[in-house]
Amino acid sequence: MLRLENVSFSYGDKAVLQNFSLTVHDGECVAIKGPSGCGKTTVIRLLAGLCAPNSGTVIAPERVGVVFQEDRLLPFASIKRNLFLTSPDGGRQNAMQLLRDMGLGSEADTAVRHLSGGMKRRVAIVRALAFGGEALLLDEPFNGLDAENRRTAAGLILKTAAENRMPVLISSHIDEDAALLKARVFKFKKNRLTNRNSGCIMY
Repeated sequence: MLRLENVSFSYGDKAVLQNFSLTVHDGECVAIKGPSGCGKTTVIRLLAGLCAPNSGTVIAPERVGVVFQEDRLLPFASIKRNLFLTSPDGGRQNAMQLLRDMGLGSEADTAVRHLSGGMKRRVAIVRALAFGGEALLLDEPFNGLDAENRRTAAGLILKTAAENRMPVLISSHIDEDAALLKARVFKFKKNRLTNRNSGCIMY
């Protein structure tokens, strides 16, 4: 389970979250939508343990697979090495199978610096899925992917989440991303990220 309870957070004097609560149950996918700067990435960072709230409670498993807006891959290492560095013991076979399912099996020994932007994005998704975490946090995961690769990536995310009953939280500004993941959607307005009675609409 992923949960934020009455969380407030600010960057300096700029309040981003105010008394925000959100729960993503095991086996559920939730999408948070809104324009750039409204607080979507902050929610991901809080649940990933990359920042702490000013107030409120953040609940997340210890091991969480994350796709950041930046791919955060080792550029001079091969795809395979990037995956194996974060895969759990005994998880290399699964990582390679996910890579093949993503259509990148033949590129396993290619250095990341030689990949296109879309290929790097797909590797980043595979790395998060192969990590062996208990939840998935996806920050604009399909950026730079064409329609076919979006569908393939979404299918692998759904399959991995279903097999492991993982909660999945995705941030996106594109309607199609939430639809691909069959997600329950929250929409942010005017940089306010509270409850649906004060700026966050669930539909």
